[in-house]
Amino acid sequence: MTKPALTLFLAAPRGFCAGVDRAIKIVEMAIEKWGAPVYVRHEIVHNKFVVDGLRDKGAVFVEELDECPDDRPVIFSAHGVPKSVPAEASAREMIYVDATCPLVSKVHIEAQRHAENGLQMIMIGHKGHPETIGTMGQLPDGEVLLVETTADVESVTVRDPDRLAYVTQTTLSVDDTKDIVEALQNRFPNIVGPHKEDICYATTNRQDAVKEVAPKADALLVVGAPNSSNSKRLVEVGAKAGCNYAQLVQRADDIDWRALEGIKTVAITAGASAPELLVNEVIDAFRAHYDVTVEIVETAIERVEFKVPRVLRA
Repeated sequence: MTKPALTLFLAAPRGFCAGVDRAIKIVEMAIEKWGAPVYVRHEIVHNKFVVDGLRDKGAVFVEELDECPDDRPVIFSAHGVPKSVPAEASAREMIYVDATCPLVSKVHIEAQRHAENGLQMIMIGHKGHPETIGTMGQLPDGEVLLVETTADVESVTVRDPDRLAYVTQTTLSVDDTKDIVEALQNRFPNIVGPHKEDICYATTNRQDAVKEVAPKADALLVVGAPNSSNSKRLVEVGAKAGCNYAQLVQRADDIDWRALEGIKTVAITAGASAPELLVNEVIDAFRAHYDVTVEIVETAIERVEFKVPRVLRA
């Protein structure tokens, strides 16, 4: 039987960003340096395939430091941790390696600098997300107020409306965050913003690529994990850009083929913590069902690379 024709629009950039790549290397190099097991506080990045692969190599994933023994190395995830975590590790004389993405660390430094200047912080982010918890945990309780929506901006209670600054989670929707920033600036005209956009280059680039491919396609599939903020934002961006069917899939097995019946074009991208291997798996699944033509839609070229900590390079 002749397979129906299908065009796949492959968004670029997609998949691993420099911070994710660095974090995974840190775990692998730590296992090589100190042997297994090496403990990792929280999933190193939000992707089950990646986490399972590192677990097979000797990584043990825990949620809190008190689950780690004193005599084994522990790694802090790419999302960042509150200041209390490395303080506790130091007090216990543990070997620890901080795999926080340098762009998240930049936000931490911004928050600290504003606090030293006497400004109360407002963070735009998602409640309960590890990155938000880590950033808010850089300062004492009450010094960082969280807003998730423009409605939150209207109800937030601040200490002094003229002594404020804001930071953002690095993996948010660029467009949604813009609206929240505008609401903050309208309510608090003297609020101080970051010197450079907090939303990271990889998040912005992947969202821009989706905006380019989504209107061309009958469907958009985002390869990523359900607990990955940047992956979920890509689905939302695709829907807003005009794609009638935008879905998140972890693996090729998650594709709903019945929902795709009669389609002619599909756009594919991947969140910043999803490996290219899983994108190729999805493409191969489409080849099994269709006569596939692949078109790459590239909107940016990324050459960013972050070094691993010196302790692992010795």
